Amino acid sequence: MIGVVIGTALRICSNSYLNVFQKLLTNSGSKSSVVNFYTYLGLSFCALLLIPLFNFNNTGELVINFFVMGFLGAMGNYFIIKALSVGELSSLAPINSYKPVVALVIAFLYLGEIPSLSSVFGIFLIILGTYILSFKGTFSDKKAVLYRVLALIFSGSEAVFIKKIILLTNLPTSFALWAFSGLIFSLVFMLISKNKPKLPEIKYLSLLVIFVALMQYSTNYVFSKINVSYALALFQLSTVLSVFLGVNIFKEKGLMKKLIASLIMISGAIVILIT
Repeated sequence: MIGVVIGTALRICSNSYLNVFQKLLTNSGSKSSVVNFYTYLGLSFCALLLIPLFNFNNTGELVINFFVMGFLGAMGNYFIIKALSVGELSSLAPINSYKPVVALVIAFLYLGEIPSLSSVFGIFLIILGTYILSFKGTFSDKKAVLYRVLALIFSGSEAVFIKKIILLTNLPTSFALWAFSGLIFSLVFMLISKNKPKLPEIKYLSLLVIFVALMQYSTNYVFSKINVSYALALFQLSTVLSVFLGVNIFKEKGLMKKLIASLIMISGAIVILIT
């Protein structure tokens, strides 16, 4: 249990700060698809260090999950960066609390995880928090909200396939496969977007890669210990941190309203976790 607590805390902190560096890079003029590609490129180099620890089983099933995970992950990361490039960090972060809802549905269909009535109540709280956040135009940019919703759908679905790959391999292998698959699809997306692969500011990019690596490895560790949807629910505690970072770093407004909405949505996530 101590390992899960430490892993969750590491994941919460790293996830909030990596969003900051994603926003800083896009604010400096870097395109979302380019930031996405270089992020996965840096992560793939990190993954090469884990080669001696690789372990493969059920190769045929692994290949299918590899490509599905890569597509969902690259799409999710692209839309997160896209949303941060046009919207406020503190407003968009609480929307991520819908991710356990997506994972509950996909995990039920693919992994056979059955949600309980209390989980449904937790979902209701998450929806209520979103309503409060969006009331009276807190969501000032509908395009940013659309991008963030697409991001959570893709990343929430991706989590189920990550868990499947963890079950088929081990933690180092699942991290490496996640990075390599994301690199393949992020390259495809960058080529389709026809954006020039200009290297973003190296300082922020390096920090982004480090925090994403910490985020994903700790995520995989927690996935290996507990239910996927419950883990994602617990990760929503990062919402409060993201709200404060958005307000303090980017001078975003409406802290109290965003914080109340975040706390209600977190309450829903905790109800799902308790289940």
